[in-house]
Amino acid sequence: MRRSSPVARRSSCRPGSPGFAASLREPSSDRRATCDGRRASVLGLLLLTAAALSAADPPKITFTKAFPASVPDYVEITVDKEGHGVYKEGKTDDSPMDFQLAAAETEAVFDLAAKLDHFSKPLESPLKVAFMGDKTFRWENGSEKHEVKFNYSARPEAQQLWDWFERMEETEQRFALLDSATHFDRLGVNQALLELEAAFDRKRLVDLAQFLPLLDRIAGSEHFMHMARERAAALADTIRNPPKAAGQ
Repeated sequence: MRRSSPVARRSSCRPGSPGFAASLREPSSDRRATCDGRRASVLGLLLLTAAALSAADPPKITFTKAFPASVPDYVEITVDKEGHGVYKEGKTDDSPMDFQLAAAETEAVFDLAAKLDHFSKPLESPLKVAFMGDKTFRWENGSEKHEVKFNYSARPEAQQLWDWFERMEETEQRFALLDSATHFDRLGVNQALLELEAAFDRKRLVDLAQFLPLLDRIAGSEHFMHMARERAAALADTIRNPPKAAGQ
């Protein structure tokens, strides 16, 4: 016995379809129940699909900072539980920068968010301090969403998490400056590398692997000064082979 296709079965509920005339021979109550049942099945499938897609999205944290006196005056950084990050300068930034945190970095960030109850409680300090920009932490995990705004917080966990996002910001800015110098200011590449080295020594950088293709390109190109090429090669080697801590 040949079975009708799902498309044909669905189409029998529409006037003008091949199965519509035959369906009219059914009692009206049966016909209505059949069509309603099909519609309910389709709606249920759509809802299940939407729920599955929502559940597939990992939890994420978004940090924003609005500080008119700084450059840039607005920063937005989003990191999800898998370590994927997006950095934006300006609310309408059409060229966001992607980065990937290491597993240990991601774990540290999300552990701090958990200690802060995923931003479901106030963080602002009652102390009177200078304005340091309007900052926001936002937590999203499916339907669960929390957001807290503050200028300054005395909570150690909030300060540590804030510092993590400041490090992400500095990292992407250093990357952008070095990349721009390779295209538009070849003589300035060495200075950009010096500043990158300083940030590296101060442990202000995250996702060091993102710099390797850029450093390798500088090290292998005769378009740049020999000093810059050597500096890029040395920094790339240090990233690939970090010095072991004492006692290891």
